[in-house]
Amino acid sequence: MTEVLGQHVQGRPSSDGEKGRSPLSSPSPEGGSGQAGQPGDQSPLSGGQAARPTGRLGDAIFGRSAQGAGVVVIALVTLVGVFLLSQAVPSLAKNEANFFTSREWTVGGDRPRFGIFELLWTTVTASVLAMAIAVPVGICVALFITEYAPRWLQRPAASLVDLLAAVPSIVYGLWGLIVFRPVVAPVETWLSTHVGWFPLFARTGITGGTIFFIGVVLAIMILPIVTAISREVFAQTPTTHKEGALALGATRWEMIRTAVLPFGRPGVISAAMLALGRALGETIAVTFIVSTLAQNTAWTASLFNGGETFASRIANNAAEFDSPQKTGAFIAAGLVLFILTFIVNAIARIVIERRKAFTE
Repeated sequence: MTEVLGQHVQGRPSSDGEKGRSPLSSPSPEGGSGQAGQPGDQSPLSGGQAARPTGRLGDAIFGRSAQGAGVVVIALVTLVGVFLLSQAVPSLAKNEANFFTSREWTVGGDRPRFGIFELLWTTVTASVLAMAIAVPVGICVALFITEYAPRWLQRPAASLVDLLAAVPSIVYGLWGLIVFRPVVAPVETWLSTHVGWFPLFARTGITGGTIFFIGVVLAIMILPIVTAISREVFAQTPTTHKEGALALGATRWEMIRTAVLPFGRPGVISAAMLALGRALGETIAVTFIVSTLAQNTAWTASLFNGGETFASRIANNAAEFDSPQKTGAFIAAGLVLFILTFIVNAIARIVIERRKAFTE
């Protein structure tokens, strides 16, 4: 547009006062020429000068409301953290075992001994396994709905995925315990027989709710989250990007690999982290299917071992909240889960911001 305007101006006969003046310049107060972008000509959305408030009451109310909402959220998170810390410190001070490496969990008496090693291992392992299963499957389902499915099938398929997200956790727990457990058991037997030399797949003799089974059920529960968010992100890929790739001779898969997936990568990362946070804190379904290990049972790193997560340990022992000491021990475990979830969300935010800066 500037080039066309420049050619038009060059074709006009100019007077001595206009000779050499840029087509985008404006007269200065001294009579000379000044460049465009004077304070009176600057756009209110430009970065050189802050936009002046319009003075409208609605804008002021909305701005204050947004600021207030942000302050309330930060205050709530801070208050929750302070509450957990204040309730956990007295019990941690009386604890005679190593809180991070011990498997013991005796919170009563004058000499309590409790630790979170088993809880941390079970929670993190089952959640990572669930994410490792759900994220690839969710991405494939999202790509099918947005890129491969016929138009008449896209809306019903998306509605079905959203419906899975509305199923209560207790239903997943009952379904997993009664229906899905017999399906997973042969898979565990095959893996322990053929790959049992690897520590993660070593045979343990546990026949109930193993860490592997918990991870599979959690993967089914978080699958709608990954699929729904990824689908929305993939659907926002600019049409020009996809048409440009196809115009250059790319196949459908090459177009997805070079245009859709790079555009949707930050959204997929967000979906994965949200799903991981849901898996870390899941309670009811895990409580139904978990197999609790006795304290004197030998512990192994096998996925076919039993164990409790943070949430299931707290839920199963809610009847023990009859003294500040016992309650503080369980709150200490909840504090670790709170910090773990916060770290996961912080890492996701950092990855997304770095990726956004790279793409821009």
